Amino acid sequence: MGSSHRKKSRDVARSSHRAPFGTVVARDDERERAFLVGLEVRTRRTGAGSVTAQASAARDAAQMSAGPPKTRKDGAAPVKPTIPEFDADESLAELRTLAESAGANVVGEILQRRDRPDPATLIGAGKLEEIAGAAASADADVLLFDHDLSPSQQRNIEKIVKRRVIDRTQLILDIFARHARTREGQLQVELAQLQYMMPRLAGRGVEMSQLGGGIGTRGPGETQLETDRRKIARRVRHVEQQLENVRRIRAQQRQRRESAPVATVALVGYTNAGKSTLFNALTRAGVLSSSKMFATLDPTIRAVGLPSKRKVLLSDTVGFIRNLPHTLVSAFRATLEEVQRASLILHVSDASSRLSAEQDAQVEIVLKELDAEKKPRLRVMNKVDLLDEEVAASLLTAREATNTVYVSAIEGIGLDVLLDRIDKMIEEDRISRIHLRVPQKEGKTLALLEARARIYSRKYTDGAVELEAEVPESVVRRVKSYVTG
Repeated sequence: MGSSHRKKSRDVARSSHRAPFGTVVARDDERERAFLVGLEVRTRRTGAGSVTAQASAARDAAQMSAGPPKTRKDGAAPVKPTIPEFDADESLAELRTLAESAGANVVGEILQRRDRPDPATLIGAGKLEEIAGAAASADADVLLFDHDLSPSQQRNIEKIVKRRVIDRTQLILDIFARHARTREGQLQVELAQLQYMMPRLAGRGVEMSQLGGGIGTRGPGETQLETDRRKIARRVRHVEQQLENVRRIRAQQRQRRESAPVATVALVGYTNAGKSTLFNALTRAGVLSSSKMFATLDPTIRAVGLPSKRKVLLSDTVGFIRNLPHTLVSAFRATLEEVQRASLILHVSDASSRLSAEQDAQVEIVLKELDAEKKPRLRVMNKVDLLDEEVAASLLTAREATNTVYVSAIEGIGLDVLLDRIDKMIEEDRISRIHLRVPQKEGKTLALLEARARIYSRKYTDGAVELEAEVPESVVRRVKSYVTG
């Protein structure tokens, strides 16, 4: 096999809009020009931190959430469902979407295939020289790697490509910083950025020192590195204290809410699965819904009326993503506490995505980290309007078969079924079917029942109203003197 063929099999190079490799994309706006770099490792390691181990954990999590595998009719061993993994091309496509969400103009991309990552530069010095030339010809401002880089790898790459280098975690942090609107969200992002920055101060060499070299400059002193570490550590403590205050206030608000028999329902799911669109469809809240990733960072809670006329509080949360940085999970714990305390979790998935099972598995990993994986769960498959009409129709008619509801939040399809299913799963303020006899002169009581109960029959006799209704416990306690059975 010739060397040119081997080189071709090692990597795939392309630029955005399917332009020929090395083509310069004209500057059409003031956005930063980004060149994407992906890595596919053919021989996966089997350690706990390897890609294979992470994918296996994701698949196991998805399979556990889906229940035990079904037994075959022929008595053979049950077959586990196949869960597609993100391949290198799909991972790079996700990075492209992240880059665009960060405001970048993607001008080129390269996917490198190797047997193992290079410890010094991740992709190898030779390939890096090639990327440096391609980035220069595309007039790129920044290189975005679809991989986490160690501090030393980042410095080594920057020395060769002569451009800013950003890894996947730093890119996600930047998107979070762009979208955080509330003070709480901004504090959480800042804490995650500081935690990311701290280990990257080390090893920057002599240029970090406040002290010169030679006669007259020796003696006690503090290097710039030590000063910067101390300043960041002090800032981290300050931000953590402010976030602790936020948690205390949020706990007080939650305690007031929990004093009333109102359940909280939390929306979770992979980023861009349509959670905010569904939230708006159910609550008419007008929360920003966007195709950009992580459009929602700050939690929003609104009341939703159920068919039983009970109310629940619906909470919209930040979207999850594959390999979500641990620093972000930790920093956003104050926000994600709504998930931990929820009575019911609505796990929203993109029904039109080939990778919805793998995306669901990644959500399971984060829920497990939040100790919320055992919470009552309802799967909501969104975006059925993007499916084939016959497939969508068959899914929408299979309403009682599984613990899954199929909806289109943007078209308003299936929302009545979703609300009915939520109503059946909520335990707070239980519903009971009772008979009542209420004097007609008790207008307030009759108005209360009209507003808060589902009335099935009404009969007027001898100056009273006989009712058969489904009534929440909180209302039963107020009308118990009129209950006849």
